[in-house]
Amino acid sequence: MDSTTTTGNDAGPPEFRAFAAARSRHLVRTAYLLTGGDAHLAEDLAQEALGKLYGNWRRISRMANPAGYARTVLVNTFLSHRRRRSSREHVTDTFAETAAPPADPALRVTLLQALAELPQQDRAVLILRYWEDLGVEETAAALRLTPSAVRSRASRALSRLRTRLGGQFDELARP
Repeated sequence: MDSTTTTGNDAGPPEFRAFAAARSRHLVRTAYLLTGGDAHLAEDLAQEALGKLYGNWRRISRMANPAGYARTVLVNTFLSHRRRRSSREHVTDTFAETAAPPADPALRVTLLQALAELPQQDRAVLILRYWEDLGVEETAAALRLTPSAVRSRASRALSRLRTRLGGQFDELARP
């Protein structure tokens, strides 16, 4: 996804085009994890989030952390998409090609499947805490939860992943 795809051909303020070009790939990767590996839905969610940002760019560009706000918009877009029953798309076991192959593709697929089995809020907590490397307070603010709810959901979700992945969990947790 590039800035011309994101905002149209030379549409919008140059600052937004630069922001979208710099952040769109990161937003798609985060959405990919949130959706449990659905590359097409991830691109759609990132596109929708950028569209929402574009509509309010003048206000958002003055924020202290527009990238953090973009991430919050993406997570909220994901959560609201999951609540909508009008979506008729189905997740498949086909994944988009990656630029560099992972160390163990089977383990990666297993992890993505395990993430997809988690409730959406638990998945969002794990992605924000451990993929986005946000603190408990930041995650709580992004998801409109209390810090104790974030800690509880993270603990419960990690426990479910450990149960689902068994010994493979320790292999994934190693740096």
